[in-house]
Amino acid sequence: MSNEAHPVALVTGGSRGIGAAIVRTLITEGWDVLFTYRSDVAAAQALTEHHSAAQLASRCAAVSCDVSVEADVLAAFARCDALYGRIDALVNNAGVVDRKIRVDELTVARIERMFAVNVTGTMICAREAVRRMSTIHGGQGGAIVNISSAASRIGSPGEYVDYAAAKGAVDTFTVGLALEVVAEGIRVNGVRPGVIDTEIHASGGQPDRAARVAKLIPMQRPGTAQEVANMVAFLCSPKASYMTGAIIDVSGGR
Repeated sequence: MSNEAHPVALVTGGSRGIGAAIVRTLITEGWDVLFTYRSDVAAAQALTEHHSAAQLASRCAAVSCDVSVEADVLAAFARCDALYGRIDALVNNAGVVDRKIRVDELTVARIERMFAVNVTGTMICAREAVRRMSTIHGGQGGAIVNISSAASRIGSPGEYVDYAAAKGAVDTFTVGLALEVVAEGIRVNGVRPGVIDTEIHASGGQPDRAARVAKLIPMQRPGTAQEVANMVAFLCSPKASYMTGAIIDVSGGR
């Protein structure tokens, strides 16, 4: 059971990039954290070892989970129950992008994967969090933060319209869920990162993308994972107690 002084967060896709920055920020701010990772065991171990070396009072653990697989999600939440006995915040960060492609080149397999991870995974995780947080289920309330993307506003033509459409669905889900559970003690908000300098661009076949599009950003630079994590930590915290249904752009003005 977690120390009662420590709130508990479950962060999906927490081993690298924005997710890892969110985990590091939350544990530094006194949260007990369980984060999921899909396949990068080394990155997950490095993050938990970083936490151990820092000798913080908070606790940090990792669990393998593909958020598009319901059984994996159920196992991850069961692990959180077993480790900490509660959950106060869910950060739906796990997501995938793919290589630059036009709509007339899309395959059904790619579209299904894009929505399975980015949309279905987000919704399944939120369902499990609501079952634990909602006052109608005996919970004490909590916060859910969904990581979207500025692509949902821009549309990402000529790059990955399917990704943008999936994140648009996340935006709509964020607003709808917020209204559905607001009277049950749960706040639901979203964060839309813009171009952030992480390895996700390499996974989409464009390792130089962040630097290449900097000139299109009013601030003339890509953002950092830490800048996104700062907003997520705020939305998880009591400092955002009167915020729900908000979707915050962290995009350098773009």
